[in-house]
Amino acid sequence: MVLAMSAGLACAESKPTLNIGYVDGWSDSVATTHVAAQVIKQKLGYDVKLMPVATGIMWQGVATGKLDAMLSAWLPVTHGEYWAKNKDKVVDYGPNFKDAKIGLIVPDYVKAQSIADLKGSDEFKNKIIGIDAGSGVMLKTDESIKDYDLKGYKLQASSGAAMTSELGRAYAKKEPIAVTGWVPHWMFAKWKLRFLEDPKGVYGAAETVNSIGSKELSKKAPEVVAFLEKFSWNSKDEIGEVMLAIQEGAKPEAAAKEWVAKHPERVAEWTAK
Repeated sequence: MVLAMSAGLACAESKPTLNIGYVDGWSDSVATTHVAAQVIKQKLGYDVKLMPVATGIMWQGVATGKLDAMLSAWLPVTHGEYWAKNKDKVVDYGPNFKDAKIGLIVPDYVKAQSIADLKGSDEFKNKIIGIDAGSGVMLKTDESIKDYDLKGYKLQASSGAAMTSELGRAYAKKEPIAVTGWVPHWMFAKWKLRFLEDPKGVYGAAETVNSIGSKELSKKAPEVVAFLEKFSWNSKDEIGEVMLAIQEGAKPEAAAKEWVAKHPERVAEWTAK
């Protein structure tokens, strides 16, 4: 009995610590990575070290093996250049979120259904609330203003936090507002929102957020690879539950632990444990 226990303990202790990268400023990256880390720790018995890094460093880290995995690869467009440069050095385990997209977002009570409906409308006071100047969704919104002939409209640069603050104020008063945004994002869990239709396809088709591993991970932690191949959110509401908890003040680790505890059936689907 003692020998058996000792052998089991030695086996557990022999499992390596895994380094997983994520982008600290992306709410979906924080939520997804922390939930995955909790499952890997609790159900698979590996220690996990989470590394907040910039996007390029995250890709480089996995490609060189300094990071074992990341769960924040937007494909095929947003991170297309990183994928082209590193695809032979990494392993793609497939999407963990299947309907990622960017575009113009409005509250559900707004009359406009399409970006084309903004033309000639004074409902939005000729203003679109944006995020950081130079970000992908801002560049595409500049294009959409031209392509949809939205003369007089001004794209107001701010930040992600300032954008959601403006959205919250307008929503509370049921005032029309159009903002640049993306899915997955916690604001869809907090408010009833929708994308304006984009018949010209300026913002492109939906993307996926994929889990990517190093070439060595399958030998280093085969159980973790099996988990990453199955790990996928069902909807924006499912991941939104975690993102909203963090946005409202919970520590990411605590929010992830609570979600894992509340959804044992989902964890079982991913781990078969």
